[in-house]
Amino acid sequence: MATTKKYTYGLGRRKAATATARLYKGKGEITINDKPALEYLSGNKTQLAEITDPLAIAGKQKDYDITIVVKGGGLAGQVDAIKLAISKAITLEAPDLRPVLKKAGMMKRDPREKERKKYGLRSARKKEQFSKR
Repeated sequence: MATTKKYTYGLGRRKAATATARLYKGKGEITINDKPALEYLSGNKTQLAEITDPLAIAGKQKDYDITIVVKGGGLAGQVDAIKLAISKAITLEAPDLRPVLKKAGMMKRDPREKERKKYGLRSARKKEQFSKR
């Protein structure tokens, strides 16, 4: 019979991206869509640092192994969704860290989405150039 590991779950969304994070007790490994985080982010260490911000603020970089499944959107939206998912999972694991993460702005979902194109316009708000003659 297979043994199941106990984990804490968090969900994050940003633009068109949705991320689910699972926190396991471990030594600090992060995998995104079954790839190491740095490989998934194409070696971008700035984005990797942004993903690990909630862990750094909570002081738990080496306490958890994190498995992330992310879908939709671009890389920037996915990074923000992952950051929110990790923050939510940490607060479920340790509720006393919620005020710290909230003060750092990690618990807030960024609601900005792409505005749809309207008929009669070139894009969402851009109009045809006015011609006097």
